[in-house]
Amino acid sequence: MSDASTVRTKYKSLSHAEVDQYHRDGFLFPIRITPEADAVECERRLRDLEAREGGTISRKTNMKPHLLLPWLEDLVRHPKVLDAVEDIIGPNILAWGSGFFTKGAHDPSFVSWHQDSTYWGLSKPEIVTAWIAFTPSTVQSGCMRVIPGSHGDQVAHKDTFDERNMLSRGQEIMVEVDQKMAVDIVLRPGEISLHHVRLIHGSSPNQADHRRVGYAVRYIPTHVRQLTPVRDSAMLVRGVDTYRHFDLDPSPMAAFHPAAVAYHRDLVDRQTKILYAGAEKVRDLDAPAARAN
Repeated sequence: MSDASTVRTKYKSLSHAEVDQYHRDGFLFPIRITPEADAVECERRLRDLEAREGGTISRKTNMKPHLLLPWLEDLVRHPKVLDAVEDIIGPNILAWGSGFFTKGAHDPSFVSWHQDSTYWGLSKPEIVTAWIAFTPSTVQSGCMRVIPGSHGDQVAHKDTFDERNMLSRGQEIMVEVDQKMAVDIVLRPGEISLHHVRLIHGSSPNQADHRRVGYAVRYIPTHVRQLTPVRDSAMLVRGVDTYRHFDLDPSPMAAFHPAAVAYHRDLVDRQTKILYAGAEKVRDLDAPAARAN
């Protein structure tokens, strides 16, 4: 039985109407989690990270960077984020993944129409992403666009490996998407959206004079498991884990602590085997994950 399947009489932060809306449409926004000033500080810290890596962070560093930086772990564990997530998937929560989606000003990078669940190898679609805005995410800056109610069956995708595509394999959905139905997920800094793992979504290039920065955190209930032969890992961020389907990710003791770096190196190898299973090639993990301008 799902941790979230019992009828709830009271939610942590969302209303019954909001929970119903999420399950009906596959997404919910906006939810304020921090003041805008705090989001601005997060963006400044991201710029420090980018400077450390020569101007952009690599795809490798962008695989669960909360395991390398305590300030990102704090964000992954933010009580207001977890309260909203708990209202959707229940009280026992693992953070399975995280990563930045950054588009510089007038950046041609885009995200093709896709479902997150395509190459994750997870057993059930009871997975929610919290997309945390560090900067304004607007229509002009290439905010996420979603197709309401499209979070039903898993559909076929094709790999493109388009260098402008921000997804791991440049994956693209192989069904016709009625873009007239799309909803723009417009967020202010410090706001989040929630979306279902099978929701069809994408985003256009940034045509604004400022960059668009979002940090996506993937949360799963503890009963979900990895179906590939690779032993997967996740961080327990709320509740208890009685299933032990995942190795539990440790907290970083300090930024880029040697123990965290060594653990992360092994994790990147495992995540790559999961995400690129069956692919014709693997992206250069030392290449930039996103532009920093």
